[in-house]
Order: sequence, then structure tokens, then C-alpha cells
Amino acid sequence: MGLTNANIQLRNPRLPELESVVVDALADTGEVHLCIPSHIQIQLKLEEIDKKEVTLADGSRKLVPYVGPIELRYKNRVGFAGALVMGGQSLLGAIPMEDMDLVVVPRTRQLMVNPDSPNIASSIVK
Repeated sequence: MGLTNANIQLRNPRLPELESVVVDALADTGEVHLCIPSHIQIQLKLEEIDKKEVTLADGSRKLVPYVGPIELRYKNRVGFAGALVMGGQSLLGAIPMEDMDLVVVPRTRQLMVNPDSPNIASSIVK
């Protein structure tokens, strides 16, 4: 597992006239989803699409709003995702990191574009 913090730009693609928001997100390869605090949902005017039941670290379960779409930008990468609205800090999980072809370098604890594909995101489709 690797984790670090990174400045991620978030935007509501349905409302392009709205300013984007830059968040200091915890990038954690041990997590799955994009999670945002409720004030980011409000600021970006993201509509609730559904609710999802999540299992927390202590084993308890909680029903949380699922919003989107959200456009994510980091360096020369762009992606789109839905987000769980929970917690007080934005969290970038494995699904959006894979989508944007980002990696966490454990030695330096940095989020970076995949050095094997520095100019354009790549993916495996089989």
C-alpha cells in the first residue's frame, strides 16, 4: 500500500461556467473510490445520483451519497469519476488513479504520472 497527498483539480463538467476546485487529496492505493467532503459537493453543485453503502475501517457500515460526474485533472492527466460524499478530506483511490494512469512511488511518497507512459495515459484492455 502507498499513500501520499497531491493537489487534484476537480470540476463539474455539467456546469462548465463554475470555477474548478483544487483539493489536497490523500492518494491511497489501498482505497478504491474518489471521496469528497460535503462542502466540495456543494461548491461544485454536484447532484446526488444514488446512495452507496460503505464499510468503514472499524467494520461499521454507513449509507453515503454518490455524486457525479466529476472531472479530475493532475499534471497532464484527465479523468472522470463519481464520488462518495464523506469525511473531511478528499481521497483519491485506485479506480481514478488507474483511469488517469497515475502511480504512487513508495520511496518518495509522490503521486506521479506513470513513467512508462509519460505523455499520454495508457491502459490495458483485453
